[in-house]
Amino acid sequence: MKVAIIGCGTIANGEHIPAYLKNKDAEIAYFCDILPERAEKAVEEYGCGKAVTDYREVLADPEVVAVSICTPNKGHAEIAIAAMRAGKHVLCEKPAARTYAEALEMQKTQHETGMTLNIGVVNRFNKAVNLIKERIDAGELGEVYHVYVSFRAFRSIPGLGGAFTTKAIAGGGALIDWGVHFLDIVMYCCGDPKVHTVSGETFSKLGVDIGGYVYDFMWAGPPTPGGTYDVDDSVTALIRTAGPVITVNGAWAENINSGGMFIDFIGTKAGIRLQYGKEFTVFTTKDGKLHEFSPEFEYTPMFQDEIDSFLRCIQTGEKLPTHIDTVIITAQMMQAIYDSAEAHREVVL
Repeated sequence: MKVAIIGCGTIANGEHIPAYLKNKDAEIAYFCDILPERAEKAVEEYGCGKAVTDYREVLADPEVVAVSICTPNKGHAEIAIAAMRAGKHVLCEKPAARTYAEALEMQKTQHETGMTLNIGVVNRFNKAVNLIKERIDAGELGEVYHVYVSFRAFRSIPGLGGAFTTKAIAGGGALIDWGVHFLDIVMYCCGDPKVHTVSGETFSKLGVDIGGYVYDFMWAGPPTPGGTYDVDDSVTALIRTAGPVITVNGAWAENINSGGMFIDFIGTKAGIRLQYGKEFTVFTTKDGKLHEFSPEFEYTPMFQDEIDSFLRCIQTGEKLPTHIDTVIITAQMMQAIYDSAEAHREVVL
């Protein structure tokens, strides 16, 4: 299958491109980026494909079967919708879009065209996450009544002043960048329960003074003097669902040097703490005593599994757990948190 990479930045080079190259059923036909040097570098480095700057050129090629959209969030809805209407299957990086309304338009187009639209919530292919889901589904935790989500860092706003911190491009900050993964893990492991109410607050505090911002670590480039910072650097929320209540505490940056990237699944029989991207620990009782253990398992490359599954579902027609119909609930939740924060009141869904 001939595929195209649209957006040749970090996630494309780090994950999507290597995964396609390792799949015997795929051939990368195009590298597309608005910066020609990025696309040309990819052609040179990987020894395949054609470098272009306009995604419409990719969509006009009838031999291209599928595309990976690895652009900034601003381009997700526009490119995904155009690609599906051009008869291409789509794997779009997370988040689905900047807003819930844009995500709904993407879902509508998927229904109209019948093309595949999967969203890059790659943790649904994470071995640890799937083992936790299996334990919850088997009833080992009893009733999971509360889930606590923490994605907190000291001072690490990405590319301060650039695309990550410009709402018109990214749609939001810490919540839409990090929170999307954490919330999606919770929903996946807990069976995608219906969301009832959302109450949240977001804060844009520490990055406002771009020139004077002191930071511990910054990926996506150094600060851009005179740039834009109009997104959230921290967020808190309470989400009531048909399953567990979800508590959210997240921050790109906060004045507490004791961050944590974990999810606590709290049940009546047992609890599990998942260290994001790593192992997990089960807390329970055994023989009348407190008991905890960390299962050993072999990690598998989740991005490779994601790409392989995407290409397979194009051939088989199967609906993956990352299909837009499943993961759009995360877009709805994040939108509700932003809406609640703006109105300073609870949102009922």
